[in-house]
Amino acid sequence: MEPADPQDPPHVDEDDDDDAGISVASWLSVCPRGLWKVQQKRSRESRPQTPSNSERDASCPSRNCPQLGSLCRVRVRLKASVDEVQSSVAEEPDEKLSIIDLTDATPAAFPRCHDSVLQIPLEEWTTLRLGDGQCDVVETCLETMRAGEKCEILLTAVGKGPDVSKEPGENIPLHATLELQAFTPGKASWEMSPVEKWEWVKSHKERGGARFRSGDVWGAAHSYSQAMKLLVTLAAPVTEAEKGGREHDGHEARRLPTAQEFKTMKAGLHSNMSLCQLKLKQPERAKDSAAKATELEAGNAKAWYRLGQACQAVGELEEAKRAFRKLLELQPESPAALKALKDVAVREKETNAQLGLRLSKMFS
Repeated sequence: MEPADPQDPPHVDEDDDDDAGISVASWLSVCPRGLWKVQQKRSRESRPQTPSNSERDASCPSRNCPQLGSLCRVRVRLKASVDEVQSSVAEEPDEKLSIIDLTDATPAAFPRCHDSVLQIPLEEWTTLRLGDGQCDVVETCLETMRAGEKCEILLTAVGKGPDVSKEPGENIPLHATLELQAFTPGKASWEMSPVEKWEWVKSHKERGGARFRSGDVWGAAHSYSQAMKLLVTLAAPVTEAEKGGREHDGHEARRLPTAQEFKTMKAGLHSNMSLCQLKLKQPERAKDSAAKATELEAGNAKAWYRLGQACQAVGELEEAKRAFRKLLELQPESPAALKALKDVAVREKETNAQLGLRLSKMFS
């Protein structure tokens, strides 16, 4: 089974157990160790709100849950068995919630690592900023939770390979409970100004680069896909600002990207996604992403190289040669392009030899 593309929007399946008053959701999520199936179970009856959130929730029901940019005070605890987890949802919080002011709080700083599925410290209260992508599993759960709520999580590795291998002493599937103590206001993407969206796009792209350099390919692909989702909504505002429209004039228009900057960012994201997909053994998707990058920016040498690599991986040798020759036009005497063309020539010779052998057997 080919792993799901992190660029695809997560599909969340929801089911309700009317008798138990339990809501169950499931989806695929990513971490440095690979792709995981997540099942979230929580009570539909909301937990008591903290005093710091109750007034805001009453005035704006849509703000009952954390939004992009919300600072969230959370705790994750691993459980030893399924029965222990299932009983935890119905339990009352084991400590009294107090008024928590997160206004001046800062997100905890800790790196994502390959030896953990849940990328946050366990058994202790931690402050996360929703949208930073520190732990994709936790963030997706938080989007449907209220302050004071607790949910259970079941995580199962998808596929096989080193990215999802079992660590010594680790129980798989993993069972955990997640608690949301309090959170600050945030914004849904449709509530953001174009300038705010652009800042998030740049932030996601930078985070994707950092993750890729650390070897977190799944996390990098997820960050690039998050950036692209927001970038799509900026096309109209950027075009309007470029034309000198009234809606985005003055200071805001100056902070928006130009049409060329927008196109360069989009091409770069597609090119970076292509590289991730090549690393994740998804050559067809890598080919599509690289092709989009070259269409947006014909002078993007990296995109042409990745397009050639993807075409070569799927056996489209003529297309691979065209891509590598285009790279040579942009970067004459490029060692990478020259070596790639030699590799394609060797592959063609081997393919022709095999074809000739099969034909000789047919007519002998």
